[in-house]
Amino acid sequence: MKILFSLDTWQEIYYSLSNNKLRTFLTMIGVGWGMFLYVSLLGAAKGMENGFNKAFAGFATNSIFLWAQNTTIPFDGFPKGRTMKLHLKDIELLKSKITEIDYISPQSARGNFGNPPEQISRNGKSATYVLTGDFPVGNLISQKKLLFGRYINDADVSSSKNVAVIGEEIYKNFFDAQKNESPIGKSVNIKGMFFTVIGVFRVGKSGGPLESDQSAYIPFSTYNKMYNAGDVVDFFAIVSKPDADVKIVENLAKDELKKEYHASPEDTNAYGSFNLGEAFKKLTGFLTGMQFLTIVVGTLTILAGVIAISNILLITVKERTKEIGIRRALGAKPSEVRNQILLESVVITLSSGLIGFLFGIFLLMGLDLATKNNDTFPFYNPTVDYSNVFSALAIMLVLGLLIGMIPAQRAVKIRPIEALRTE
Repeated sequence: MKILFSLDTWQEIYYSLSNNKLRTFLTMIGVGWGMFLYVSLLGAAKGMENGFNKAFAGFATNSIFLWAQNTTIPFDGFPKGRTMKLHLKDIELLKSKITEIDYISPQSARGNFGNPPEQISRNGKSATYVLTGDFPVGNLISQKKLLFGRYINDADVSSSKNVAVIGEEIYKNFFDAQKNESPIGKSVNIKGMFFTVIGVFRVGKSGGPLESDQSAYIPFSTYNKMYNAGDVVDFFAIVSKPDADVKIVENLAKDELKKEYHASPEDTNAYGSFNLGEAFKKLTGFLTGMQFLTIVVGTLTILAGVIAISNILLITVKERTKEIGIRRALGAKPSEVRNQILLESVVITLSSGLIGFLFGIFLLMGLDLATKNNDTFPFYNPTVDYSNVFSALAIMLVLGLLIGMIPAQRAVKIRPIEALRTE
């Protein structure tokens, strides 16, 4: 430990490194670049993960969207090509048969699934927008960020009230957004009927599936009366319990519906679906893979840089053969010579690693500033787990010591008399 607190030691290290500035600089680039890649790529991968989490914030990612289609296989006396349907009573059927289901949100819409959008007008202005009939549970599937008012509640549905929650774009079209005009309690005309606005919501530019600021939500019961749809539902949003396999829930739901409405168990076209849970799992798996790849690439780059340091120190030892011989002749112990070379290896390794770390942090700070208010790209708050960084620095320290042993042992084996004869 005495060597660490000796001024002569650090003066000698400074002299050795500054005597070959270009070589020392080029050597440090390898380790510094490895640490820079490690920090910047790991932070960027975390930024993408945070960006996707932000985009899907308030959205039930363990959900399935299921809708009815046409049969393609004759079954139980029914011909192929039969149009299947979903009904409100199917909710209780599915929940009673499939215990893995947490809740189901039935919705019907105009402007999705090939249906034409609905016309909405106010004070002589009109435009077509997506119109959705919804239940309060729908807001659990995709939580709306409300700018004004509230969302649909149970009383609205049970009384079939003419109330509407409109998107921000509809609000800007029909109301004075610049003066922050409150639309609550005011009316818009939908399909020739007046609806009282009870809320205004906003969807981010990277919002989830079926989300748009150019849409309006009304009570499901009101919607079905408007279109004389009875209890028919366009699609179910099924949310599974947290510990359930979403793919299994999807298949069980289709099987139960086929059994209920006499469709062939082998008919894959009777009901269509989109498994958001599976898609989200693949996405998170991709991001995890990116982080793992980043760690591997950064570690290998750092290792290559540390090996380069060993090669440079071998050259340095050869150049300093006569100096080492003089030191040995004057009474320097082999351990003192070895520790001097090891310390030089550690100093080069750690200092270049810290420089690479700082440059990586500065890059992440710049990326954070550039993407802070950008909702069009899923990238947010790129951060690095400092435990990973400290682990990398610890590995660098160990590698520096191990790799430094090669030139250090080379220096120790030099005999004083032979070193003094070296020109």
